[in-house]
Amino acid sequence: MALDNNTYVRIIFLMPKPSLKDAILDAGLKVMFRTGYHGTSVRDVTTAAGAPQGSFTNHFRSKEAFASEVLDRYFEVTRGLVAEALDDASLTPRARLRRYLDIITGRLEADGYGRGCLIGDLSLEASGSSELLRARLGAIFAEWRSPFAACIRDAQESGEIASDFEPEELADFLLASWQGAILRMKVDRNPKALERFKTIAFQTVFKELT
Repeated sequence: MALDNNTYVRIIFLMPKPSLKDAILDAGLKVMFRTGYHGTSVRDVTTAAGAPQGSFTNHFRSKEAFASEVLDRYFEVTRGLVAEALDDASLTPRARLRRYLDIITGRLEADGYGRGCLIGDLSLEASGSSELLRARLGAIFAEWRSPFAACIRDAQESGEIASDFEPEELADFLLASWQGAILRMKVDRNPKALERFKTIAFQTVFKELT
């Protein structure tokens, strides 16, 4: 059935406008990596996204809420990297832990060792000034720890590494210490801190039992 011009106009008027939310979140991730939470303005984000400033408030009630959603988007990628390494049944549990660190090292290398982990960056910068972000970061670390603790438990139960500490404690140690190594890497702009951590950790705490 042919439609007249008035019908086309009504259809176009009634069609929902495309959401700019994803574009704003993608831009926010890039901008926050470059300038940090406090150094990022709404104008910076909307300009990078090619979106009007009013579109920001249409989707996010505050800068804190926006940063929380940026963190969620970043952590979704991190979950994939964790699964890529820790779900690899072709490797022993200990080797899976090392594989994860090597995967992250490769991604950091691709960025010239100048960009670290957004979760670690915002933990330092925003957790003291934003209760919302502090709580979200705490929940992220708790979820992040779980698959590492499970992998470490498998390594202990198979006799691959020592069982002197609880898996959850070792998982916390691994993630927290790795974040510290990444921060030092950003200062030095080279992988020495990352490689040093891996060497020491896997010759001590995660040493393979023979």
